[in-house]
Amino acid sequence: MQIESTLVNELQIGSRLNGAVEHNRRGEFGLLLAMLSADARDMAQFQFDKDLNVDQKLRKQFSLPAAQPLVADVSSDIHVTDNAPLFQQQGARQFQLQQALTPEAIVIRGPQPDAMVEVLSNCDAVTKQKAINAYQQRDLIEDMHFVDQLATQRKISQTMALQYA
Repeated sequence: MQIESTLVNELQIGSRLNGAVEHNRRGEFGLLLAMLSADARDMAQFQFDKDLNVDQKLRKQFSLPAAQPLVADVSSDIHVTDNAPLFQQQGARQFQLQQALTPEAIVIRGPQPDAMVEVLSNCDAVTKQKAINAYQQRDLIEDMHFVDQLATQRKISQTMALQYA
């Protein structure tokens, strides 16, 4: 008894099993059944979520929403969840429902780290502005492509060479 193609799982059997029964081919029927695993966990319908971790599998099984984010950065993500207007318009119950469906982050902040924000809150306005400008310029240089950084450095060195010549 030979089968035309190799069987990987029971979904590939399709109508072959039915055809073997209909045409009274007991050998093919027995071979097809013997090729199937006796363990139900090996069947194709249980193999869809192999790449998910335990947390993701449980969230999918119980239809839970995504975990509540702890920190949201307003400077990089323009789609920060804000449920406050819903509380003002429709009340506490609707806010609680919306918070359960699409939770907003516990802390929403800008691009500076917490320690820098704490330090800047104790400084005068001029120092704050200087520090914020220096932080923003540093981010621009870090976000540049390597070739652009080299070109910028070359321009700076040419400018310095002209000043001191």
